[in-house]
Amino acid sequence: MIKKIVIANRGEIALRIQRACRMLGIRTVALHSEADRDTKCVRLADESVCIGPAQAALSYLHVPAVISAAEVTDAEAIHPGYGFLAENADFAERVEQSGFVFIGPKPDTIRLMGDKVSAIRVMKAAGIPCVPGSDGPLGDDDAENLRVAQDIGYPIIIKASGGGGGKGMRMVRNEATLLNSISLTRAEAAAAFNNSVVYMEKFLERPRHVEFQVLADEHGNAIHLGERDCSIQRRHQKVIEEAPAPGITEVQRAEIGERCAQACREIGYRGAGTFEFLYQDGEFFFIEMNTRIQVEHPVTEMITGVDLVAEQIRVAGGETLSCAQSDIRINGHAIECRINAEDPQTFAPSPGPITQYHQPGGPGIRMDSHAYNGYVVPPYYDSLIGKLIAHAKTRGDAMARMRNALTEVVIEGIKTNIPLHRDIMDDAAFQRGGVDIHHLEKKLGL
Repeated sequence: MIKKIVIANRGEIALRIQRACRMLGIRTVALHSEADRDTKCVRLADESVCIGPAQAALSYLHVPAVISAAEVTDAEAIHPGYGFLAENADFAERVEQSGFVFIGPKPDTIRLMGDKVSAIRVMKAAGIPCVPGSDGPLGDDDAENLRVAQDIGYPIIIKASGGGGGKGMRMVRNEATLLNSISLTRAEAAAAFNNSVVYMEKFLERPRHVEFQVLADEHGNAIHLGERDCSIQRRHQKVIEEAPAPGITEVQRAEIGERCAQACREIGYRGAGTFEFLYQDGEFFFIEMNTRIQVEHPVTEMITGVDLVAEQIRVAGGETLSCAQSDIRINGHAIECRINAEDPQTFAPSPGPITQYHQPGGPGIRMDSHAYNGYVVPPYYDSLIGKLIAHAKTRGDAMARMRNALTEVVIEGIKTNIPLHRDIMDDAAFQRGGVDIHHLEKKLGL
């Protein structure tokens, strides 16, 4: 068992990792920027190291500083959380070359799945259903690219192979704009990801975003823990997630889930991961795999009782999974609202001091947050300040508990998107379940 872990992240996920470590009896080292020296994780850690100024590029993304902090504290492993360096294969490789355990997949696996073209190729070979597309990167032959698009059928979408988070994508409705769109997307991809490779897929008009959680160890064991629906999005950024996904049958869950688990076995996957799909007209279409813990992992934990972060740590230390597929049972329904420090109308960030903070309570309510009375939300990072989760026997009861929790939570001194979440909980289409990924933007008039 690993005895000391460096937490190479900040905010609520750093605190979440710390809690899992404490449960396992593992000491923690909290890395922080100068702007984050007063965060909960830093205050509660066994040790802490300041790794640079507020700018992420000079602290949380500064690989030498992270490695040095692990060295000077005699840590054995580094947990990257999500974001920052979590899916950086070069960082994972550097961690292992420096003699530390990277709590996540092997560098080669991250590299393989981080390239969308290679990931789709591997998934197709493993029997995972994929969106009809170019089956590889687009070349410089304009006539061939026009032919491929014609075979797929418009509308199509051009995607950056190294993209993610909704970046590096451009939808094309007709042949007249295709070639220019390919050129523009290539230029954007090169600038944003240092990788100009793009590919083409069929654009699904009204899909849902449904993803499957998996866990795997180095001993050939891999399981799935059901699916989550993440269709409430704004500009490709998730706002609300729930598990299980409304309308997905047990047969579908078992079939697609086992295919995902089998794909993990075939690529030698280790740790927690997520297979993301577009779901339309009863069919699943793979789009990408996230090789890390997800922001929305708590809803899966609530309905399965499995501590995903603790499992990450155990398998990184060489242990086998603590549960088999036959042990996984879906218990009730869970919904998560991402609480952001932002204006609920304009979505502009709202940093500053929190003058009053009160977490909601009651049966089935969980709040993952690093915020507290007097905490100052810095302007340098993502605006997420907490995740509110409600769990109940049925989806309707989970929504009712969430409504109550959203009226109880108090965050003053800054603006938050809590009013937006209250509005969504009262939305008739969301209450029915199964809205597509465009629903929220249509609701907001975007």
